[in-house]
Amino acid sequence: MTLNVGIIGLGAMGSDHAKRIAERTSGVKLAGVADLKPELVEKYSKKYGAKAFESGAALVASPDIDAVMVVTSPDDQHSQFVLQAIEAGKYVFCEKPLMPTVAECQKIIDAELNHGKRLVQVGFMRRYGEGYIEMKKAIDSRKYGEPLLVHATHRNYEVPTSYDTTMSVSNTAVHEADLLHWLLGEDYESGITFLPKKQTKYTHDNLHDPQIVMLDTKSGVHIDLEVFVNNHMGYDINCEIVCEEGTIALKTPTNMSVKTKFQHEDPIPEEFTERFKDAYDNEIQQWANGVQKNQITGPSSWDGLVAMVTCDALGKSRDEGGVREPITLPEKPALYKD
Repeated sequence: MTLNVGIIGLGAMGSDHAKRIAERTSGVKLAGVADLKPELVEKYSKKYGAKAFESGAALVASPDIDAVMVVTSPDDQHSQFVLQAIEAGKYVFCEKPLMPTVAECQKIIDAELNHGKRLVQVGFMRRYGEGYIEMKKAIDSRKYGEPLLVHATHRNYEVPTSYDTTMSVSNTAVHEADLLHWLLGEDYESGITFLPKKQTKYTHDNLHDPQIVMLDTKSGVHIDLEVFVNNHMGYDINCEIVCEEGTIALKTPTNMSVKTKFQHEDPIPEEFTERFKDAYDNEIQQWANGVQKNQITGPSSWDGLVAMVTCDALGKSRDEGGVREPITLPEKPALYKD
């Protein structure tokens, strides 16, 4: 049976997912699209033969749509469509962050608990990258002993002037907040966000760049993360796990290097859809497969809440001058336990 998927939000990420669903995901059909901009709805409905909906709410309610992808921006528009999908008993894939506040994440969890079934998957696609999957297997095997330290970087070539200091944590470090919690298989104890005095000349008003994030897990693994969003080098993502008997590191995603004129060059991706194309493809295919089997297994609403609780603590640390903040989670409902 073909799964009829509708997409709400057709910006950069939404249009990329539309292409992915229409051209590279098996067992599914892009059946409907919605966006606040009518010209985008017209463009992608014609391009892929999808039904044009006048609103996201109409798309979710339509009997022609089996499952929903919510990729709207700004992030605070996620809530109404995710909650509507849960009420309708439809599976819904929501791009990260699940919600911009812990309280709103809790509303999603409460709605799922009331429904009695997991329907929401959050778009933490790093978990689907082959390099990270191999790293997790190596960590879980304990072949190299216990993990002790993590060194990570999240670097972007540049960001628009609408991007501010808070977004370095809430929109950027949120990826690592989820990923490292998953890789290490444990919760965080506390966190710090530190603003170095020296900044790049490429920053702009209302953005302190770069920033340093530090996290400590319940077992004592220490994490340092550099967030540098105007590095003018490329989209450079790195992660190294230091263990008792070796290190486990993410390799460059490129398959080619060049030696020329006394130089050795390894290309750096320009942006995230290039760097993590395979991870996005794997993520959406596995989500579609899970929906078809009536059981999704990807990042849950609980994972969305964990990431937001973590980011809230890191944001508070930054705003209070880099003091260590505890990261305290509510009790995990049985619905989200393995």
